[in-house]
Amino acid sequence: MILRTELHKGGPVKCLSFGKIGTGGRNSRGRITSSHRGGGAKRKLRIMDMHRSDCFGEVATVLRFEYDPGRSAYIALIEYTSGEKRYIIAPEGLSVGDKIVSGEKVENRIGNAMQLRNIPQGILVHNVELHPGCGGQIARSAGAHARIAGRDGNYVILKMRSGELRKFNQTCMATIGTVSNADHSNRVIGKAGRSRWLGIRPWTRGIAKNPVDHAMGGRTHGGRSPCSWDGKLIRGKKTRDPNKISTNLIISRRRK
Repeated sequence: MILRTELHKGGPVKCLSFGKIGTGGRNSRGRITSSHRGGGAKRKLRIMDMHRSDCFGEVATVLRFEYDPGRSAYIALIEYTSGEKRYIIAPEGLSVGDKIVSGEKVENRIGNAMQLRNIPQGILVHNVELHPGCGGQIARSAGAHARIAGRDGNYVILKMRSGELRKFNQTCMATIGTVSNADHSNRVIGKAGRSRWLGIRPWTRGIAKNPVDHAMGGRTHGGRSPCSWDGKLIRGKKTRDPNKISTNLIISRRRK
């Protein structure tokens, strides 16, 4: 388990980081499209290597672990034999000095990356690609993982933590192991000021507003379901596009 005390005390690698420009929840026209956003501490985002496919066969050494303000998981700084340094999502069980590698057929060891077709059934993986070559997009948050549940032709079936069963192309890359910092879900914000550090501004209940400002304003909602300021229901309504191409790849949803 990676402890907070083991994290690097200094700043990130300069060439692998850049300052985040806040939008305050506004779009390109200056209109607020995401409410209750703004302020917060300055952040430097890290350039992450989510592909792990352009350095096949090249061994990398774990130099250190770092805190990333842009994600819930810890990150690891690795250095390849060529001298190139990169940031990756740190899996649980990885230690400083360990050797990791990505390739066609490599050892089933934590931190190694390979295509799904070469990973045995029952192994836990993270940072899984949705489509070959697009970079890891699935199971990247703290404590996340997916389990190899089976195979179906050119597809590999993964079981998510939510219980969803989904098919992935067998040539998609995945990293072995579980994402670090599983205790992130147990954190306590503790005070309003800490939310402001995170860029979360206060918000007012809709029922406490005037009728002109919110659909539920006027100190009573008449028993109607919770809704947004423009009257759109916020609970129970499906927001997923039913015409998505990847819908056919879902075998069993998390909600029965």
